[in-house]
Amino acid sequence: MWINVAVLLAGVLLLLGIASSKFSARVGVPVLVLFLSVGMAAGSEGLGRIPFENYPLANSIGSVALALILFDGGLRTSLASVRRVWRPALALSTVGVLITSLLTGVAAAWVLGLPLLQGLLLGSIVGSTDAAAVFSVLRTSGLKLPERLTATLEVESGSNDPMAIFLTLGLIGVITGGIGSAQQLALLFFSQFGVGGLVGLVVGWLAIRAVNRINLDYPGLYPLLALAFGLVAFGLAAVLGGSGFLAVYIAGIVLGSGSIVFRRGIFSFHDAVAWLGQIVLFVMLGLLSFPSRLLAVAGQGLLIALVLILVARPIAVAVSAFPFRFRRRELTFLSWVGLKGAVPITLATFPLMAGVPGSALIFNAVFFVVLISAITQGWSLPLVARWLHIGRPADPTPALSVELHTLRQVDGEIVDYTLQPQAQVAGLQLRDLALPDGVLVTLILRGKQVVMPRGQTALEPGDHVFVAMRSRLQPLIDRLFAVDPEPIAAQANQPLVFNATVTVQQLHQFFGLPLSAAISREKAAQSLRSLLAEAAPRQQPTCLEGFAIQTGVDDDHVVVQYVSDGESASPSGGR
Repeated sequence: MWINVAVLLAGVLLLLGIASSKFSARVGVPVLVLFLSVGMAAGSEGLGRIPFENYPLANSIGSVALALILFDGGLRTSLASVRRVWRPALALSTVGVLITSLLTGVAAAWVLGLPLLQGLLLGSIVGSTDAAAVFSVLRTSGLKLPERLTATLEVESGSNDPMAIFLTLGLIGVITGGIGSAQQLALLFFSQFGVGGLVGLVVGWLAIRAVNRINLDYPGLYPLLALAFGLVAFGLAAVLGGSGFLAVYIAGIVLGSGSIVFRRGIFSFHDAVAWLGQIVLFVMLGLLSFPSRLLAVAGQGLLIALVLILVARPIAVAVSAFPFRFRRRELTFLSWVGLKGAVPITLATFPLMAGVPGSALIFNAVFFVVLISAITQGWSLPLVARWLHIGRPADPTPALSVELHTLRQVDGEIVDYTLQPQAQVAGLQLRDLALPDGVLVTLILRGKQVVMPRGQTALEPGDHVFVAMRSRLQPLIDRLFAVDPEPIAAQANQPLVFNATVTVQQLHQFFGLPLSAAISREKAAQSLRSLLAEAAPRQQPTCLEGFAIQTGVDDDHVVVQYVSDGESASPSGGR
């Protein structure tokens, strides 16, 4: 009979958690705060009167939920982003966590009257930026931040848990006498990072091959197969003495960055699993809290939170990220988004289970600090971004979704671009876009109206433009629709096939290159076909200020290759 009651309570709490996410979007409060509030309201001192004070069980459930959240976060973190920001992210997740922990720990020892080691233990528990909180707030903030800033925050929050776990376990070992030498601490450090990272890479590599080669008859099994590898990464690393959190995050990055079958289905499934993990995690942690105990440490907890938010995190960011040429306002934003969430509360159960003196006080103080961080930093994130002039409102979700589900590997993607007023293609007709072979605008959604694309169709700001393309061409098409495109990428050096009627001006526009003063108006309006016709056959490929052009497989197409400064090219006429 008790199982029926438990299922009923779980369903009610899940419904309340989902409903609170809708309420969160309207009032601007981070969803994790509302999930915690639902748990606290249902707890032993709330309206629900549900007794729950099982710290080992909470630790176990919390670890699994965090693994699911981190795996989904890894799937959505591209390997290209990691390559771009791994240096500042690594500095923040190691040196930054250490500085934050030390400064906060010293303040906590003084404020709470704890021995220095116990104070440093509290600082270590709250020292890392929480991945679940950051992923949640970035998803629901309504903001689209600069790509480098977003990638830095995501990679830092996903990779800094091992440092916090190392510091926490190391200090617990020192306090309880389980660790008595520097060699043991060094072994713990290298096992957390080394074993966790290696297991994540290997399991992610195996997951790509298994997903692509197993040829399952039922599409619904592919997301479960990916989930199985995520759990294997987490569990295997933990069993071998490494960081399961780092392993599952890296496995997600490797798998998500690979070319895998049923990609959209896998991503959609794990998005739902991550939401379930967040709801379960934060509602459970809310159940674990006692409001009366939190009020008892409110004054001290507020002082610790102020030191953490206004002193420790900014100093840590300044020391760790300053060498990597972030602008001052970006450093300020990085300092403010040092969100705390489920990881500190989960880590705060470790001293309780280990019997550390003062662990109950540490747990309650950590819980209060997390609440202050989530409410102040999470709620104010859009305001701070606007004040610092960072980012822009996120693209609205289209009323129509076009997805490409495949159970075999195909060289194709369907991408939805939301057209911003500042985009270079805004206001242009489709026939003026000069898209290469292998790219086709399939559908345009304007509000709730479906516009069938034709040559004379003009692209208007706010349009959702669905583009089918070969996968290798996506970086170039991303640049075409970007508001502030990056400098022309290496992918531009590949031979591209264009219609022979494309003009010189349209070619430059596609690559985002200005026409030089040496090109006359008549030359800019000239088609590539007529440009080739003026050249003698032995002079092909024809060179045009950064481009090598030659005839394609037929008279209706030409092959164009962007040539970097000082580089020569011989385009191939393939499609």
